Amino acid sequence: MKVKVKTFSKGKLKDKKRSSGLIARKKFCRLCVDKVKSLDYKDSKRLEAFITERGKIVSRRYSGNCAKHQRLVAEAITKARFVSLLPYTR
Repeated sequence: MKVKVKTFSKGKLKDKKRSSGLIARKKFCRLCVDKVKSLDYKDSKRLEAFITERGKIVSRRYSGNCAKHQRLVAEAITKARFVSLLPYTR
């Protein structure tokens, strides 16, 4: 079953068919929802949610973070890696 999804591309209305039949839901920043002001590098449980099984930092597009919190996440992960709270690779 194919579903037509209307998207805007460069000011023009465009119909896009999805082969899977699922409509993508808008992602939201988990840190904005929790009203996090600062992110601590010692909070390894929270930071592990933003790391792949290979040890790479998950992109904004995939995680749904806003730009401000993605910068905080990246900085906290690099600090935690340096102090060896998180692995560089798995």
